[in-house]
This record gives sequence, structure tokens and C-alpha cells, in this order.
Amino acid sequence: MIERLQEPSCMMVAAHRGYKAAYPENTLLAFRKALELGVDMLEFDLRLSQDHEVVVIHDATVQRTTSGSGAVRDFTLEELKSLDAGGWFAHEFEGLKIPTLGELCVLLKEYPEVLCNVEIKPSPDAIEAADRAVAILGRYGYLPRCVFTCFDAEVLTYIHDTYGLKTQGFLGEKMSHFVSGEAGTYTRMWAIGVEMSLLTPALVARFQEQGLLVWSYCPDEEEGVRYSLECGVTGMTCNDPLPALAVTGKKDTLI
Repeated sequence: MIERLQEPSCMMVAAHRGYKAAYPENTLLAFRKALELGVDMLEFDLRLSQDHEVVVIHDATVQRTTSGSGAVRDFTLEELKSLDAGGWFAHEFEGLKIPTLGELCVLLKEYPEVLCNVEIKPSPDAIEAADRAVAILGRYGYLPRCVFTCFDAEVLTYIHDTYGLKTQGFLGEKMSHFVSGEAGTYTRMWAIGVEMSLLTPALVARFQEQGLLVWSYCPDEEEGVRYSLECGVTGMTCNDPLPALAVTGKKDTLI
């Protein structure tokens, strides 16, 4: 499934942490709303709880996006589930919870064509998180629809070399443990994400010549979407997918 992104006519729009611009990020509500918009891919972040459950949350700590305080890896799943993951965004979203990867997989059953950008967050237990995530996604039969992402080049290389799965990395200066050279980190990437502030046509062309898919992040307004397209990217990861969906003709209107 993921291979369809290599087709010359493909233009992929991904929802960054779900429909992050309008709903609390990395919650099942944000993912469902993104899916209802018609995005091609969901991007989400994975970490391990204290009891080794795979949970969907971006930060190493819970305080920015929940009612709690402390490191994610110091909470059991039950303790994480006791936190409010929506009220920080707006009062109307109080009561939302941190989802597990398994819960997100259940939601994705309703959308069998939607792809997944699975980001393993750098941490001391990132390799274990990757192993457990691959196992869970494998049980659901989802691995063919996944590309795996990490800002830690060692983790990215591990996923590529151990499982032979598609990976998306970043510019070398943005990654930890990046290895340059002919057998370096870029050779372990299937796709590369480039942030808008660094995006240029020349950079896109350079990586495409190396055989990589080049995706921009995060063009959230029409101007950024059009610039991404002018640069030649074949994918965009957006906090607000609506402008990208509209400009690319995947959705009739921004409203």
C-alpha cells in the first residue's frame, strides 16, 4: 500500500498528530476528524509507558498536553489514562484520553486505505518502542500501510535493517546519531521530511536524485502549500490539512 506514494501522479496529504490545528493533538478525536476530512495519511507519535504499553503522545512529559506532570515513561498506562488530554486545548474537549496504539489501530479499521506515518520518539527505550509498535501494527496487518519515522538515526537504521520497513528521516543536521557518507543514514531512508523554513527547489531535486521521496512539513496555509508544490514535493504533512486538500483538489472547499 505505501508503495503507491512512489507513483508519479501521487500527491500525499498527511495530518500531523491528527487534525492538530482544530482538535487536541494525538487524540482519537483529532485522528477521526482528520480521517473525515479525507487525508491520505495520519502522522502520530509513539512512546512507552512505565509498564511498556505503546501510547500515542508527542512530548517526553505529559504537562503540555494533559492535566498531569512528569515523564511519560514514569506513568503506568492506567495512570496515563487517568489524565485529561483535551482540556488544555479547549474546555469543550475535557475528558479526552491519551490513546494506545492499539486503540488507534481499531479506529483505522474503518479507513483501510489511509496510510500511517509512525514516529518513534527518541528516548532511552525507543528501540523497544519500535519493536512493540511493529508487533502491534503487524498483528493488525497494517505494516504495508506504514512508513516509520524517527529523529534518532540509530533508531531509524534499526527499523530499516531489522525489519526492512519503509522509513522517513530528516536532514542530517536535524537528526541525532546521523551518519554521513555512501553507506550512511540517507541510504536507510525511503522518504525525507523537510521543514518549510529550509525547503527549496534545489534541496528537493537533490534528494529526489538520490531516489528519496521528499515531503514538506508543515504547510498550513495556501501560500505554503503552493510553495511546497512549486518546490516539487510529493507529500505534505500539515497541522491543518484543509489548505493542502483544497489546493491539490482532494477537497472542493476550505470550509
